[in-house]
Amino acid sequence: QANKMAAHSYIAISELHPNLSHPNVAGIIIWKTSVRSFPDRKNVGAERFTFGFTLRDSLDFFINVTAWGNDAYVNGLSSTFSIGHCVIIENPLVSVKDPEKGEKFCPTTPSLYRLLITEAHSQVYMCSDTTTINQLVPLIYSPVKESRDYYSLGDILANGQSLDGTMINILAAVKSIGEVKYFTTSDSRSGHRLEVKLFDDTVSAFPLLCWDKEAIQLVQKVIPRETVFFIADAKMSFDSFRNCMTATINSKTIITVNPDTREAGLLLQLRQRRVRDEILEDETGEEFHASVFLDSITDVYTVSQLRQKAQDNLEPFFGITYSFISKLDLDSSLSRVLRSRCSRCRFVIAEGLLSCSHELCPGRGQAFSAITGFDLLVDLTDHTGTLQSCSLRSPAAEMFLGCTPEEFTSLTDDQRTTMKWKFLLERCKVYVKILPSMKTKPGIKGIVVSCSLAEPAEVKQHVCSLQQL
Repeated sequence: QANKMAAHSYIAISELHPNLSHPNVAGIIIWKTSVRSFPDRKNVGAERFTFGFTLRDSLDFFINVTAWGNDAYVNGLSSTFSIGHCVIIENPLVSVKDPEKGEKFCPTTPSLYRLLITEAHSQVYMCSDTTTINQLVPLIYSPVKESRDYYSLGDILANGQSLDGTMINILAAVKSIGEVKYFTTSDSRSGHRLEVKLFDDTVSAFPLLCWDKEAIQLVQKVIPRETVFFIADAKMSFDSFRNCMTATINSKTIITVNPDTREAGLLLQLRQRRVRDEILEDETGEEFHASVFLDSITDVYTVSQLRQKAQDNLEPFFGITYSFISKLDLDSSLSRVLRSRCSRCRFVIAEGLLSCSHELCPGRGQAFSAITGFDLLVDLTDHTGTLQSCSLRSPAAEMFLGCTPEEFTSLTDDQRTTMKWKFLLERCKVYVKILPSMKTKPGIKGIVVSCSLAEPAEVKQHVCSLQQL
C-alpha cells in the first residue's frame, strides 16, 4: 500500500503543466551534460552556473531539466547523480519550451515543457522506492528514437559530404576507445576530447568524437567489442584534415548503451561470432592478418596513389607497389625486431608473462602457448613519396629475409647489419594491405602481406607506365 501511495504522489511527465502546484516528478536520467558557467548579467563580476539532464518516466515521455545557481549548489548537485540513476524532483518550475532559446542546445523531447530547478525552490534526491526503480530502469535500454530509424556506417560513407552539418541517428558497436586528450581554449578554459572507433557489418572503423565530460565518462565505462550504441542526433561533420566524415556527440545527442532492440541484438551477435575466429587487435591497434591469396592482388600503385585511394575510400584494400625499403632496423635491439604473441589470439605478450592478458582471448584459462616472430616497421619509398611505419611481420618477414626468428637470434651484430644492407634501398615488389588508422598522422596504415626483391624487367615495365599517368 505504501509503495502504491508513493507511486501515485508523482506527476507523470505527460501530465505536467505550468499551472500545477508543487509537482513531484520521478524518472531515470537518460542523459546529462557537464556544468558550464556564464557571466551574471545582473551581478557584474559574478558567474552563474548551470547543467542539464534528460528525465524519462515512460517509453513515450521524457523531458529536459536545467539546474541554475551558484558554483557550490550546481556543482554539488551535479556530483550527486549520473546517467542511469533514478531520481525524484520536488517542486521544479514547469516552463513552456522556447524553440528559439535553450531548446536549440538540448535533446529533442516529446514534452511541450521543460523543468527548471533552483536551490531556493526545488530539491532533487535519489529514488529509494524499489517498485518505482524497477519500473524505471528498463527505460534506459530503449532508444529515444524509433529503433529502425538510423543510418548504418556504410550509409554514412555512401552519402559522404552531403551529410555534413546534419543530425542523424546511428546504430553501431564500439571497436575501441582512445585516450582523453586535454587542451586549453583561446579564452583559457580547459577542455577534453575523446575519440571512439565504431564499427558495424558494413564498415570496420568510423570515428566518433566526444567533447563533454559527462559523455566521456559514460563512454569510458563501456567494454569495447561488447557494446552497441544507439546514438540519437549525432552531429555529422566532414573532417578535411583526415578527408573523411566523423560523428560528434553534442548537447542534443542521447546515447543508449546496449539498447534492447532486435537490430542491436543482431549487431552484438555478429560481433560475438567474429570474436571467435577473428583477428584480434594488439595494443598498437594494428590487426593480425591471415594469409591472403597473392594471385588475387593485381592492382599496381605508386605510394601517392595508395595514399589517395585510402583517403577516398575508408575501407581496407590491397595493392602492389614497386618501392625501395628505406627503413629496416634489423640491427636494433632484439625486442624491437622480434615479438611474442599468444598462439590463439595473436595478442602481444609482454616479456616475462606466462599467460595471455587479452580479455577476449578464446584460450583464457587454458594452457598457454606463444609464438615468437618478426614484428618490424619498414618505410616504403618511390618517386612519389614515402609510406612510413608499414608493418612487416612473420611469416611474410621470414620469407623476405630468408631467416627464421630462431636463426636471427643466433646472428652476431655484424651479421644482422650485413642482412640489413642486403635489402635496404633495394627496389622490392611489395604486396600491401592499406587500412584507415586514427593513430597515424597520414590517417592510413600499411601492412606488408608479401615482399621480395623485384625483377628489373618487371620494375621497368610498371614504373614507366605509372610515370606516364
